[in-house]
Amino acid sequence: MNELRVVDLGLLRYANALELQRDVARRRITGEIDDDVLLLVEHPPVVTLGRTAKGANLIASPEFLASRGVELFEVERGGDVTFHGPGQLVGYPIIDLKRHRKDLHWYLRQVEQALIDAIAELGLTGERVERYTGVWVGIEGSENGPTGPRKIASIGVHARDWVTWHGFALNVNTDLRYFELIVPCGISDVTMTSVARELDAEAVDMRAAADAVVRAFGRTFGLTPRSVDRASIDTVAGSELDTVHTSPR
Repeated sequence: MNELRVVDLGLLRYANALELQRDVARRRITGEIDDDVLLLVEHPPVVTLGRTAKGANLIASPEFLASRGVELFEVERGGDVTFHGPGQLVGYPIIDLKRHRKDLHWYLRQVEQALIDAIAELGLTGERVERYTGVWVGIEGSENGPTGPRKIASIGVHARDWVTWHGFALNVNTDLRYFELIVPCGISDVTMTSVARELDAEAVDMRAAADAVVRAFGRTFGLTPRSVDRASIDTVAGSELDTVHTSPR
């Protein structure tokens, strides 16, 4: 069975994580890295705009975001606008689909399934909503309550030569008030939620959430997860200088 190299980046600025994943994706395309990779990270507050982002979905001005300490980036991933911040588990799977299936729709469904399986380990029933990418809870008839569907994980990807980067954001202990600055994923009536909110918990163990995600990704993609340190894949000169915190969870 092929391996999935898992790198826990801790808390890292978005620009540095973006530079790193692009570099790893490039080397995955060339074959310099011969296994699929999953980068796990938390970011300081940041809003990112995908390829289909509409200006109206950024409610707060760039100046207001800056005044709140929220960075803003336009990136090549699919999708609209989203937020990343502390307490949110962000994953960047760098997967060579030539070794799996050359089908991006299939890949998106696999990422959704992995997240559904992961939050099941944490005690939540995750589901899909027709027409939208991502993972939701509170679907009618589920065990998570009768208050309507709530989005718990967002997904936006990019691929070149069938190698993926960008990925998913699972709200674990995220401060959901940040989502008031945007129209999340361009869905005007969406309600964002987190694992902690759904479990009515003050906080959820981020390590437990990350471990559940890693196990689920391994099963879903038929890979054996192996933790490696950042130095083993990082050739981005100077990227360590802007690391906020790289201690294990």
